[in-house]
Amino acid sequence: MSGFDNFNTDFYQSSYSVDDQNQGGYGYSNAENPYNKQYGQYDYSQPMGYTSPGVVPPQQPYTGQIFQPTQTYTPSASHSMYSNSFDDEPPLLEELGINFDHIWQKTLTVLHPMKAADGSIMNETDLAGPMVFCLAFGATLLLSGKIQFGYVYGISAIGCLGMYCLLNLMSMTGVSFGCVASVLGYCLLPMILLSSFGVIFSLQGMLGIVLTATIIGWCSLSASKIFISALAMDGQQFLVAYPCALLYGVFALISVF
Repeated sequence: MSGFDNFNTDFYQSSYSVDDQNQGGYGYSNAENPYNKQYGQYDYSQPMGYTSPGVVPPQQPYTGQIFQPTQTYTPSASHSMYSNSFDDEPPLLEELGINFDHIWQKTLTVLHPMKAADGSIMNETDLAGPMVFCLAFGATLLLSGKIQFGYVYGISAIGCLGMYCLLNLMSMTGVSFGCVASVLGYCLLPMILLSSFGVIFSLQGMLGIVLTATIIGWCSLSASKIFISALAMDGQQFLVAYPCALLYGVFALISVF
C-alpha cells in the first residue's frame, strides 16, 4: 500500500474535486461567462445574432427605371482603344493577300494578249490564282487519265526558278520570286483550255498540233507582256517570250502525250 500511495503523489495535483460538479452543473467556473448557468436555466429571451435559414434579409429598393438600367460599368481607355482598332482592321482576305478584283483583272489580261497590262497590279505577289490554275490543270489531266500532279508542280518550281534568275540578269530593277511565280501561274490559264480539249478529242493529230502551238504562243506572249510592263523592259519582249515558250512547251507535251 505504501507503494501505491507514492504512485498517487506522482500525479499532477489540482484543486478540482468531485463536489464541484454539484455546484457548477454543466456550466463553467468563471462567473463573468454569460453561459455559466445550469442546464435548463438559460435565458432564451435574449436576441441572437443569426438569421433563420428561410428568412431573407431586407435589401435596398431598386431606384432605376424598367428597361433602363443604370450604367454600372464604364469602359476604360484601353478597352475603347481596342474596339476602335478592331473596327479599323482590314478584311481577312485583304490581310491574306487575296484580292478578287486584282485576280479578275490579271485573268482578263492573260485572256487578252493584246491588252496593255497594269504594271502596278502585275507586280504583286499573288499566289491564290496560280494555285487554283495549277489544280485545275492537274484536274483536267486527271480526266484524261493522266495523273501528273507531281510533274506539274515540279516543272512549275524549276521553271519559276529559272525565269527568276534570267529576269534578274536582264532587268535593272530586279524582281521577286513570288512575282515570277504569280505571273507564270496566271499565264497557265490557256494551257487549261488545251488539256480540256484533250478530254474531248485526241491532240496527236494535225488539229492538235496547230492548237498546241497556238496555246504555247498565247501563254508565252501573255507572260512576256506582263514581265515587260512590270519591269519596264522595253524592246525585250521576244527575249523574254522565248524562255517562257520553252516552259509552256513542256506543259503542252504533258497535255498531248
